[in-house]
Amino acid sequence: QVQLVESGGGLVQAGGSLRLSCAASGRTFSRYAMGWFRQAPGKEREFVAAISWSGGSTYYADSAKGRFTISRDNAKSTVYLQMNSLKPEDTAVYYCAADRTYRRVVEGGGSGTDWGQGTQVTVSS
Repeated sequence: QVQLVESGGGLVQAGGSLRLSCAASGRTFSRYAMGWFRQAPGKEREFVAAISWSGGSTYYADSAKGRFTISRDNAKSTVYLQMNSLKPEDTAVYYCAADRTYRRVVEGGGSGTDWGQGTQVTVSS
């Protein structure tokens, strides 16, 4: 099991930027694919972005393409989500996820996926 702790959320105006971080511990971070998900009030959790264990492959939800960038630093056991041009509809709790299988992260996680506790992102108009 991987323990995940997100940080970097906050309140930002529309058009602004935030960088989320997710620090991992407990297992060999470099063996895990990582992802970011979000859940807005009254809505289901949705996929945002994924990155393979090496960082060589990334995948984004349509809502994130061109605005968000996922990256990782295996030496620091940390994955990042750089969010630019933020919109009010990006307001949500953002969760970090870890799984041995990249495809499972892309598909929304499964029984083997570890999750962080989330960090709130609020974008004001």
